[in-house]
Amino acid sequence: MNLALSLARKAAARGEVPVGAVVVRGGRVIAKGYNRREKKKNALRHAEMEAINKACRKLRGWRLCGCELYVTLEPCPMCAGAAINARIDRVIIGAADPKNGALCSVARLFELPFTHRPELVTGVLEKECGAVLSDFFRALRAPGAPTRK
Repeated sequence: MNLALSLARKAAARGEVPVGAVVVRGGRVIAKGYNRREKKKNALRHAEMEAINKACRKLRGWRLCGCELYVTLEPCPMCAGAAINARIDRVIIGAADPKNGALCSVARLFELPFTHRPELVTGVLEKECGAVLSDFFRALRAPGAPTRK
């Protein structure tokens, strides 16, 4: 999760919502990603999607059995669905997302009867993950802060 946090900070430094994600298999980092929606002007460029895409390419297949996904913020429905479809074994999240979270906040997609249900671990480095997000949005709303379009 510490690596995912450093990726979240990298995203923040680039004006992106600070979310970082890391795919691990057998204790080794396979792939990593961070939000790039603003820079790429693409709704699909979430941290989890970036990491899952890179892991599929590295492992030369769409099934990520034996892999874990570490992510600093609870995934949205799209990213939770990607974890299900990629057959990721376990998703480890830092901070909950009470507005868009699809695993334990707004919805609980991993509890639905899909053909694959990843294990869910919550609250890993929760305070640190939450602080990166809070700091980013506080700075974004500060008087004189640049506006986002």
